[in-house]
Amino acid sequence: MIDKGQKVKIHYTGTLDDGSKFDSSEGRDPMEFEMGAGMVIPGFETGVKDMAVGEKKTIHIPASEAYGEKRDEMVMEFERTQLPEDLEPEVGMGLQMQGPEGQPIPVQITAVAETTIMIDANHPLAGQNLNFELELVEIG
Repeated sequence: MIDKGQKVKIHYTGTLDDGSKFDSSEGRDPMEFEMGAGMVIPGFETGVKDMAVGEKKTIHIPASEAYGEKRDEMVMEFERTQLPEDLEPEVGMGLQMQGPEGQPIPVQITAVAETTIMIDANHPLAGQNLNFELELVEIG
C-alpha cells in the first residue's frame, strides 16, 4: 500500500470505452504525482495505491470518479461582440475564459451563429468512463 504523501512515477495509457486513446506517457518520462495531494483524478489514485514497483495492471474509472458527468449549465451562449475583433470563431475551436478568481478555464466552441456563439466549459472528458493501462515505475 502506497501511503499519502509518497511520490510515485507511473507509465500509463488512457483509453475511452470505445478503445480510442486520449493520453499516454509512451515516449516520455513517467508521470510523477504525490498520493493524496489531489494532483490526479480520484479513480486514478485509487487504482495506483495498492500497486508494487514493476507491477502492470488495467483499471476502469467510471465518469463519476474521473471528470464527472457533463453539466448543462456549463454550456453557455455569448454575443460574438464579446470576442476579440480579429477572431473568427469556428466549431471545435478552443478558447480560454477567466474564472471568478482569474484562473484560466479552457472552453470549446460548440456552435456559431450570426450574432452569437455557444461554448462548452465542461472538461473534454466529462461524461466519459476512462480506462488506463498502468505500470508503476518508482515509489519515492
